[in-house]
This record gives sequence, C-alpha cells and structure tokens, in this order.
Amino acid sequence: MTTTTTLGVVTLMGATITTAMAAGLLFCFAHSVMPGLGTLDDRAFLTGFQRIDAAISNRWMGLTFLGSPVLILASLLLHLPGRGPVLAWLAAAMALVVATFVITGVVNVPLNTAVQEAAPEMADAAGLRGRFEERWVLWNIVRTATSTGSLAALCWALFLTGRSAG
Repeated sequence: MTTTTTLGVVTLMGATITTAMAAGLLFCFAHSVMPGLGTLDDRAFLTGFQRIDAAISNRWMGLTFLGSPVLILASLLLHLPGRGPVLAWLAAAMALVVATFVITGVVNVPLNTAVQEAAPEMADAAGLRGRFEERWVLWNIVRTATSTGSLAALCWALFLTGRSAG
C-alpha cells in the first residue's frame, strides 16, 4: 500500500471537482443547450449561440476549464513517489483531458470564432449554420465522452487513494 500526502489527496479532489464541472458543462451543451438552440431558425440559432459563447467566456469558466488539466498534472506529480496503481488512472485522466483540450482548441473554438465574427449582420445565416452546427455538435459529443472518461479515471484514482490510506 502507498501512503498519499494530504496535499496529494486535496489536489486529486480538486482535479476531480473541476473535471466534473467541465464534463457537466459539455454534457449540458450536448443534451440541452444545442438541442434547444436547434429548434430555432438560422438567425436566432446563431444569435443565441453567440450570446451563450460570449457569456461562457469568463474567468470562472476559464479557471474551471484550465484548472482541470493543471490539477490533474499536479496530482499526477504528487502521486509519483508512491508509484501505486493510482498513477495509471491519473495518466489516463490526463490523456483524456488533453484530448478534450485539443478538440476544443482545434474544432470548437474556431467554429465559435466564425459565429462570433458573423455578428451582427449574419449575411449568410443558413450557410454559416450549415458549416457550424453539425460539426460543432459532433465534436462536442466526443469531448463530452473524453471529459467524462477523465472524470471516471479520477474517481477511480480517488477510490484507490482512499483504499491505500485505510
């Protein structure tokens, strides 16, 4: 059994909480926000998305979204000395959260930017929506899966940490 420092456990808990918050956000977009916006006409859909995207770009969301990989990495480093089975789960969580970030940066953010740049004219609302919606939704579902997988790995790491402490 490995012993884990209090800082290691607290960091793992923080990583789990921030990852849960980010995964929950992506899940809500996949299962409520985008389906709800999808019922609107092209212009209203794009305007609604622009407003949500602008509102979500704030320091609290940034701290949560960036806090997840930072805290996972810190937790991984703090658990290195113990070399227990927790490391594999933390490495998996890290790989999955990195995948979430890559998808966000390579697919979703550029699509968001294209919608933001169309404001306020929306000259070709139907064309923009056609280029945006299906791709954004698909890749959001993928990043929902990767972030949820990261969360599951962190939960298992917490479980193993608790077992090794007892």
